[in-house]
Amino acid sequence: MQLMEPGLESPLTREFDVARIRGDFPILDLKVNGRPLIYFDNAASSQMPQPVIDRLVRYQTTQHANVNRGVHYLSETATAEYEEARCKLQRFIHAREAREIIFTSGTTDAINLVMHGYGRRFIGAGDEIILTTLEHHSNIVPWQMLAEEKGARIRVVPVNDAGELLVDQYEALFSERTRLVGVLHVSNALGTINPIKSMVAYAHAHGVPVLVDGAQGAPHMNVDVQDLDCDFYTFSGHKMCGPTGIGILYGKAELLERMQPYRGGGDMILSVTFEKTTYNTLPHKFEAGTPPIAAAIGLGAAVDYLLGVGMESIATHESSLLAHATARIGHVPGVRIIGTAAAKTAVLSFEVEGVHPHDIGTLLNQEGVAVRTGHHCVQPVMARFRVPATTRASFAFYNTIAEVDSFIESLRAVREIFVP
Repeated sequence: MQLMEPGLESPLTREFDVARIRGDFPILDLKVNGRPLIYFDNAASSQMPQPVIDRLVRYQTTQHANVNRGVHYLSETATAEYEEARCKLQRFIHAREAREIIFTSGTTDAINLVMHGYGRRFIGAGDEIILTTLEHHSNIVPWQMLAEEKGARIRVVPVNDAGELLVDQYEALFSERTRLVGVLHVSNALGTINPIKSMVAYAHAHGVPVLVDGAQGAPHMNVDVQDLDCDFYTFSGHKMCGPTGIGILYGKAELLERMQPYRGGGDMILSVTFEKTTYNTLPHKFEAGTPPIAAAIGLGAAVDYLLGVGMESIATHESSLLAHATARIGHVPGVRIIGTAAAKTAVLSFEVEGVHPHDIGTLLNQEGVAVRTGHHCVQPVMARFRVPATTRASFAFYNTIAEVDSFIESLRAVREIFVP
């Protein structure tokens, strides 16, 4: 049984009820340009439910202090709540131990931690790093920086016209020089769900560790890092109903133990002299300075909320939204969906013939519809599909079929402005 914060009711202890869920999200009552907000930018950031907001307020008003070492009431309370949040994240992704959960400022920070802590120590001249065409810039640029510094080489897995990785070509990239695989769980631009478990198994058969960018995976499906057997898994709080400025690096303890710290400072040490510093044990070895205490506790409350709704229920509802939106948008003239993988999460990326994505986004906003336009920090994906940018509608469990229908009608009206 998932334990809730004291005084907080489980948001849904009975049958999935989207209307009841929406009542937990005060921002969904907002009017934009006189129209009800339809928020379809969840792949960028999700919204925050009232129980998470209340938890942040309760921490700030009754529990706030710096963590660790303090012997007074507030410091001990804050430390206990901070570490309980770590345990919640451990249970959420089914990690073996709480010490395998490192708090970071987000997915980007977590990937950079692995690059500095693992990559700079174990990847050298002539070594190879396997990435995929689908990667977010956050899982490309750090490895390019490392490759330039070390004289290593990046090799890239291509995708087919549906936006699916070509697994046979992934396997063909392995050599005796392969040192790391970096792959996202779910594409932020296309919604493609990658076959992580089999990819990890193949890499491990060649003695290669795997880093999984789970920023778009953890909010939308049950993640079991022990079942996936990945070596590192990263994700962000703000995409899963939590605060900004907080993220998670999961790493297998034996690998984290071998890694060098990313940052130096207070709390990541056991002892310091001018001659030598002895680093702290996990997880503190990678959490220098004052950590994001409030944000971590808020993320713990977000985990409580998501588990109360149920990750399977979330995935089922979002799948129905995607199926409905995909069917409806197919009847809008001039629309081409970018990314038609058989396995997808609730992301609908598309272009409209004769209309720039930014114009689509601007005019949809006038109708209260929030979508994302641009290259979505995946310029290699845009290049693969020969488009400069797309319009992306991304759904969450608090969205409705009625909202999808309103979005489609608004999109149809936008196109008719440009192509009567």
